[in-house]
Amino acid sequence: MTASKPASCFKAYDIRGRVPDELNPTIAYRLGLAYAQRFEPVSVALGCDIRHSSRSLLEAIALGLNHGGSRVTDIGYCGTEEIYFAAQQPGCDGGIMITASHNPADYNGMKLVRGGAIPISGDSGLRELEAAVYASTAEPSGTPIMTRDYLRPRYRRFLLDFIANRTIKPLRVVVNAGNGTAGLVIDALEPHLPLEFIRIHCDPDPDFPNGIPNPLEPDNRQATIDAVKQHGADFGVAWDGDFDRCFLFDENGRFIEGYYIVGLLAKALLEEVPGATIIHDPRLTWNTIDEVTAAGGRPVQSKTGHAFIKERMRAEDALYGGEMSAHHYFRAFGYCDNGTLPWLLVAALISEKGKPLSELVDERMRLFPASGEINRTVADSDDTLALLEKEYSEGAINIDHTDGLSVEFAEWRFNVRASNTEPLLRLNVESRANEPLMQEKTQELLAKIESTSA
Repeated sequence: MTASKPASCFKAYDIRGRVPDELNPTIAYRLGLAYAQRFEPVSVALGCDIRHSSRSLLEAIALGLNHGGSRVTDIGYCGTEEIYFAAQQPGCDGGIMITASHNPADYNGMKLVRGGAIPISGDSGLRELEAAVYASTAEPSGTPIMTRDYLRPRYRRFLLDFIANRTIKPLRVVVNAGNGTAGLVIDALEPHLPLEFIRIHCDPDPDFPNGIPNPLEPDNRQATIDAVKQHGADFGVAWDGDFDRCFLFDENGRFIEGYYIVGLLAKALLEEVPGATIIHDPRLTWNTIDEVTAAGGRPVQSKTGHAFIKERMRAEDALYGGEMSAHHYFRAFGYCDNGTLPWLLVAALISEKGKPLSELVDERMRLFPASGEINRTVADSDDTLALLEKEYSEGAINIDHTDGLSVEFAEWRFNVRASNTEPLLRLNVESRANEPLMQEKTQELLAKIESTSA
């Protein structure tokens, strides 16, 4: 089997492609070989999600690593955060997670890190690996040698230690794993927490009988909403397939945009470490900046994307970082994103504050109403961005190009950025305590963007 055309599955931050035409065991083998030759790791941890193709890809990567001189530890079915945890352990020089997260069932992918869970992305080695893979003619032959190590008990200990100084009272929590692997960690935690878990779609199933796990899609939220209401739960949690993103629902079943969770967690963590730095992305900012500043912290903006956020987290030695897309990053977790710590912290906040989740976020949602991310197909992203900048420059108090185009006025602001993988523009709008203005400007911007659509 030959590799597909260059760049078909190598993206900005990771690897994703349709199996087998864009991603297959031959490409996986060559990637393992290239990884071993490029970074010379003694030992690499591998894990995977439950997709039909994941184990065969894992074994192919392992074989390539072996042939490149590296030992391999197989931690089995897991979430991406567990590979990050493995890569932070003594004696581990890197990790590779085989997952397509929320992509269609016929896709798969890989997320790569070095020792210490330092990400490998487009500007830190991924392009070199891509070139080596597509220049290679090596063919997989033989059986990989792997050591099995189910490190989940150690990972559970880390999670429990993280909240050891916090109070969690008996609460009822709906958990929706989307038939991915998040339920495995819930099972590990349950005996050690005073929580009653209402499980839905928690059995790992590579056929995804309840739809691809992506709670950012409104249609995928209804099962969680219904379960929260039916069981009178204190809150609900849903994850994507590899549970590196964590989505929250209040006690009424209302979906809470990740933007407001960023501010909530930043404020809570700053109570423990006053004056610390908090990283945020440029899409929606005012609430986060307001919360962090009021709590005595230092807000710092970074370009969107896990590789950029992690790089800035390390550079600033930031306590916490959050993206509105429900990625949450923690210094205590090697500056990596984690989909379990956020809901554990929310459970603690509900317990300690004696308030439901709705009360913890309602005022912030009123003060800084936001559109949520809206995608539109366009003929040329650069042309549309240039048009918007020209039309909205007059009267703007700040124009920023950290990621796409951010334009700020006294009472409202917007960010619009191009997708890395599709001919899409992604729009976010927010205002200061003026939802009608936010809605008006959202529709106005959408009309201008749609006028340039393909």
